[in-house]
Amino acid sequence: MQDLRLLLVASLLLSACSPAQKAGEKVIRETDRAGERASPPGGVILNGAQRRAVGMKIWQNESGGTVSGLTHWNEGEEFPSLGIGHFIWYPRGFDGRWTETWPEFIRFAQGRGVRGIPTVALLPDCPWSNRKGFRRDFNAAALSGLRTWLAANINLQTEFIMAKSRAALPMIMAAAPPTQRARITVNYDKVATTPNGIYALIDYVNFKGDGTNPRERYKGQGWGLMWVLMDMADVSPGQAAAREFAAAAKRCLDLRVKNSPPVRGERRWTAGWHNRCDTYARPL
Repeated sequence: MQDLRLLLVASLLLSACSPAQKAGEKVIRETDRAGERASPPGGVILNGAQRRAVGMKIWQNESGGTVSGLTHWNEGEEFPSLGIGHFIWYPRGFDGRWTETWPEFIRFAQGRGVRGIPTVALLPDCPWSNRKGFRRDFNAAALSGLRTWLAANINLQTEFIMAKSRAALPMIMAAAPPTQRARITVNYDKVATTPNGIYALIDYVNFKGDGTNPRERYKGQGWGLMWVLMDMADVSPGQAAAREFAAAAKRCLDLRVKNSPPVRGERRWTAGWHNRCDTYARPL
């Protein structure tokens, strides 16, 4: 936690006066390039402090808010996870079921005119083919430089995650069964009436996806945002909806574990997943 607080201060200082920005790097501001307010979806608009809090909570959720956790490769997985949102990056030749988000993030950064992106981050595929090689090079120049750049661009990563969340609902509505679309919209709007509800919608898309990828399912059942919204019980807007969203997310994730191939050993992640979902029910 101390590491997290120190990096929050460092990231704010770097975003204010980094050498890259003095050379002309664009800063993430209240509006995006089209003039749209950089806010999450729903009826509540987060202020700057709340948006930073969302980013730091996501970083805390993914890797305990540590700089070392900005470049990580989970045991038993075929790819590394990078940044505060643990964006997935596939090695060459690997075609996994999970949505690959690291290349999306780099395109987002380039679209914002961000300079100084490390050379390794621009490669089309992850240059490490396995976890052993990644861990061997963990303190070498490429990965240590990547962590330094990521730690200096927390706001950029937060804006990317928020942009992914904004884009999720139209995709969900297009992919959802017609009989479920009204329910999805109603539940989404109920959750979006509180700051922690907005955080839940933002974080869950980054955490488990929007639920529209047909490959991200076991036995025909998914666990992304679409599935959580369909699973929610009928409750009132506000904190009741945030609590029910957290409960529905845990139900969907428990079903995922039940349906998962035993060889993946996904049950070992249940406690951590539940803890993350519990944060959605608490005021931001």
